[in-house]
Amino acid sequence: MFEKSRRKIVAAIMSILILLWVGTLGVIYASSYLEMTRRNTEMLKAQADMYEMNFSQPVIGMPPSIMPPMPDKPGFITDSPIFQLSTFYSVALTDEGKVLETKNEQPAIHSDEELERLSLNISESTKTSGRKNGMSYYKASKNGYTLVVFMDNTFLNESATTLFRYTLIFGALALVVFFFISVYFARKIVHPLEESYKKQKQFISDAGHELKTPVSVVNANAELLSREIGENQWLDNILYENERMGMLVGQLLELARTENVTPVMEQLDLSRLCNGEVLPFESVAYEKGISLISNISKGVTIQGNSAQLKQLVSILIDNALRHSKDAKEIYLSLSAEHKKIILSVVNKGESIPEDERSRIFERFYRVDTARNSEDNHYGLGLAIAKSIVEAHKGTIQVHCDNGYVEFRAEFPDL
Repeated sequence: MFEKSRRKIVAAIMSILILLWVGTLGVIYASSYLEMTRRNTEMLKAQADMYEMNFSQPVIGMPPSIMPPMPDKPGFITDSPIFQLSTFYSVALTDEGKVLETKNEQPAIHSDEELERLSLNISESTKTSGRKNGMSYYKASKNGYTLVVFMDNTFLNESATTLFRYTLIFGALALVVFFFISVYFARKIVHPLEESYKKQKQFISDAGHELKTPVSVVNANAELLSREIGENQWLDNILYENERMGMLVGQLLELARTENVTPVMEQLDLSRLCNGEVLPFESVAYEKGISLISNISKGVTIQGNSAQLKQLVSILIDNALRHSKDAKEIYLSLSAEHKKIILSVVNKGESIPEDERSRIFERFYRVDTARNSEDNHYGLGLAIAKSIVEAHKGTIQVHCDNGYVEFRAEFPDL
């Protein structure tokens, strides 16, 4: 139980850290990408504006009447070191797709043919900016021709990839460190609860053993006194209540033994065990006008403790008999499916409220708080059943549907 709590705490801490890490990286890289795209577009626009300054003579194939005026130099973008160190390529095209001029800085990384082919594709698309072949591009409509400007992003891409790689490496190492830190703090958080729970179990065990002797002494003296004075109402009350106290002490000791002692496990024929436990209850059910119907698959085996599993079956059947309301049948089934062994006991009875189903396996908890303990049951049976199931690495749950209540225990089929 406490190991599960520790795992849940560690999982919660690590989930929060991973979400924060991924979220922070996502925001940083998304904002960086958007800022880089915006800056690249501004530099490409500036380069496109400056391209017209290179026309000292009319371009061949371009009518002189549509020669553009010389613009003023763009703003501070062109003065930045990034702009001056960047590599630009440009291709001027007519509206018919004829190449007017290609500027490819030397040493050439991309061939003229590649730039011209990309420019033709870009001129036919509706997008004015984007990325192709590791380059950012910008398309501008000039007076009488189309200009496509490229900027090489090889260095920036490699830098971003390197930064991303090292961020992942150091982030993963940090998460490993935080994992061990979270394990340490989870142990610190759970340790006081674990100690308190151990003391509680020890108290129940010690109290059970201490109460056993006075209960036996009271019972023996009451019986002797009854022989001396004969029938007496007050002595009968003492004997009755003492018997109930003895049963409660016995259940407390059984619960403590189930929780504190590691059972001896062996390979068992669970089908045969269940059949053996069903037989004694058939007569009890018959007296109440109830049919105990069993559907037990043959050959179901389990690595478990015989005494505890017999007790589990008895508790579930007894619980179904006691809480059956206007029922004619109780169903017990045992099957092995999907690598699980499933033991199910179903009876017709009052539905258990949703918010109480998780508490029904707690010690001394009873759904009907108005009921007393005259039936010699004190809310310990299902707690014992849960301890037995967990000792066999299984789970137990209660399901309610259409007036039927099912207690379902599942064990791993190893």
